[in-house]
Amino acid sequence: MIFADAGDEAGVLAAMEEGLRWPGLAGVVGEVGKLSMTASRRLQLAAEKSGQLAIAVRRWRRVADAADLGQPTAAETRWRVSPLPSSPLPVPGVGRPRWFLELLRCRAGDAFDIELEACDAKGHLRLPAPLAHRPAGPDAGPKDHRQERAVA
Repeated sequence: MIFADAGDEAGVLAAMEEGLRWPGLAGVVGEVGKLSMTASRRLQLAAEKSGQLAIAVRRWRRVADAADLGQPTAAETRWRVSPLPSSPLPVPGVGRPRWFLELLRCRAGDAFDIELEACDAKGHLRLPAPLAHRPAGPDAGPKDHRQERAVA
């Protein structure tokens, strides 16, 4: 992990773009308040060229600043992550953190939302019961041909 502290947002975006040009990095993450179409397009092109992941975390200090989230960018996906109250525990205490994730935009895909709970002791995220216990779809992975033969 390489951590760079830039003095302003232009510096953060420049550091992200430079990081995308370095071979061997898995990706870059930068925190900015605003992300223009030009800046996001530069990051998108650099990420496509390198094959690396680029994540721009957009923050705001006031609710009025959140309106910028609706401005267009060149990003392939746009997510909104909001905190949720912790799940109740069987004993007094604070439960694991929970979030509401919304996929607001996805090229060639549909928007959706999901609730997630922080990792358990084994490092697994907890999904809501209806999603975690649903039957696998027809294209959900390799089929077990032994079961097909046993049924046939």
